[in-house]
Amino acid sequence: MQAATVNAADEPPSMLWGLDPVFKAFARLYIRDILEMKASTQVPDIYFYNSHPIFNVDVLGTVVYKREKEDFFSYGVDDGTGVINCLCWKNDLYKEEDSGPSGGKHAAGAEGSFNLLAELKKLREAHKNRSCLEIGELIRVRGTLKTTRQQREISASVYYKVNDPMMAVQIAWMMEVPQLYREYYDLPVQLDASVTSDPCLTRLSQATCLIKDFLGQSTVAKFRPYDIQDLLEPLISRKPQTTSAEQQPAAGPSLREQLHQLLQDVLQTLQDEGTVYRRVKSQDEVYHVTEQDKDLRITVKDIIREDCKIDKYMEKGCHVLHILSAVRQRHSLNVSKAALEVVLDSLECSSDIISTSDNHYTVI
Repeated sequence: MQAATVNAADEPPSMLWGLDPVFKAFARLYIRDILEMKASTQVPDIYFYNSHPIFNVDVLGTVVYKREKEDFFSYGVDDGTGVINCLCWKNDLYKEEDSGPSGGKHAAGAEGSFNLLAELKKLREAHKNRSCLEIGELIRVRGTLKTTRQQREISASVYYKVNDPMMAVQIAWMMEVPQLYREYYDLPVQLDASVTSDPCLTRLSQATCLIKDFLGQSTVAKFRPYDIQDLLEPLISRKPQTTSAEQQPAAGPSLREQLHQLLQDVLQTLQDEGTVYRRVKSQDEVYHVTEQDKDLRITVKDIIREDCKIDKYMEKGCHVLHILSAVRQRHSLNVSKAALEVVLDSLECSSDIISTSDNHYTVI
């Protein structure tokens, strides 16, 4: 199937794509719509559904064909509306060869003691059972869209076999996806020209993107406002404001006041998005970068691992509000739900945890 492209006149500018909440999400679209989406003319491997820019998708379907290579599986996934090829990479655990006891101190051990080789073998077998599927089994795939040899496919970041003997997962999926279409995907993107042309809002969005790029490129774990203030100075106009009548300088905030206000607006925006948070609110303003906070990641992962052993959470996993409450008790009262969701998404992308529904998470 050859990928169609969007008319350049109908495609929103790429700098505005971040205003669409669907852009960064894993869109749960029907496979038929994924195959029919038109490709962007501005950025490769970006596609549009009803003017929504999409590159991450989340599908649930039945395996209808399977090809295995040395480094990956190629599964054909059918959700009842179409079939798409999913490229699912094997990780190192899968590719490791089973090795028998070598006679060392970890080989057999005393009766009742911890056998490292035996436990590794169990872990390897469990992973193979979840990642090696056969035709007719149910699979969930999350990943990025791409077009290879004029064929659209999903390069999986997370994939696993879904055990659903009572069809509970499939029923929940069939109820959630139409609702997502009604509330988000089928509603066209509305970008008010007056909003996008407002210099204040444009400056705020530019400043936010500038700080995000700096935090991402420098892998900063924490910072203070004065550490990033200089980055915003080029965005502050040095031309004095004038009145239209006499062309005299008009009273208004100074450059220093404008810079301070812009910095506060950017920090508030980043906190609202969960990109940064303040672990301790004090006069010494220290902001932690959520994705780079190793202590927060370890705390979240430990909470999910420990609590999923409890009968109440063993089957479905821990609810996001339960995790948030536990994180606030163990780590910091100032962790927001948005910041927690950033950590959960990061852990899921690295295959440390998986989501069993929109709001429940468990360990692999």
